[in-house]
Amino acid sequence: MRRVVIAGAVVCAALAVAVSPAAATNECRGLQVCVPVAGPWVLATQGGTEFQLDCPKRFIVGGLDAELSSRSLDIGFVGGLGSPVNPGITTTGSAVFLGRFLGASGAATFRPHIGCVPASGGGERTPTAYQVFKPGKPTTRVVKQLAVLPKTTTRLVARCAARQRLVHATYAVAFFSDAPPSASVARSVRVKQAVRSGAVHVAARGGAGIPERTIVQVDLVCAVAA
Repeated sequence: MRRVVIAGAVVCAALAVAVSPAAATNECRGLQVCVPVAGPWVLATQGGTEFQLDCPKRFIVGGLDAELSSRSLDIGFVGGLGSPVNPGITTTGSAVFLGRFLGASGAATFRPHIGCVPASGGGERTPTAYQVFKPGKPTTRVVKQLAVLPKTTTRLVARCAARQRLVHATYAVAFFSDAPPSASVARSVRVKQAVRSGAVHVAARGGAGIPERTIVQVDLVCAVAA
């Protein structure tokens, strides 16, 4: 039987605490109104993997958790600056998980979980006597999905919006299954990514044993062209 390690991190919110039955993951712990959203099993790499998981419309991320197929996984997420640290300031309607495989060999996956709460406004900073710029949102993220098929190559081309330039592009392989895929299945997916003239070209091909729904999530970080 494959062992699955649970790793959790909950964003504190100014909401009343409600008693709820124990669950395998804790993304909704301490949140009175919460919609749990579970992602697929995402293949982590030694160079680092990014995967975005979205809340339903008009909800924001209030808690996070993850299931790990190996203890050799380091998991975090991208959060915004601000005070207090809570939904609407630290998080938005989606969460970008960061997974890095620290093992010397083999393969490992993580399944991200988010707890989504009704959206509400955040606080503002007090102006200072001199001109400074508070942290903002100089970039936007474009997320596309490419279906992976066994023994067949599928392709995707993604671009930033008009009058934006590409800053960074990554991809993540993800498997929609109840249990994490074996190392051989995880490694059977081959992905090639290339950037040409500001467009990101991705090609993927899966092995014979991949789950019926296997995807490559392509993430583009875009900024307003100077």
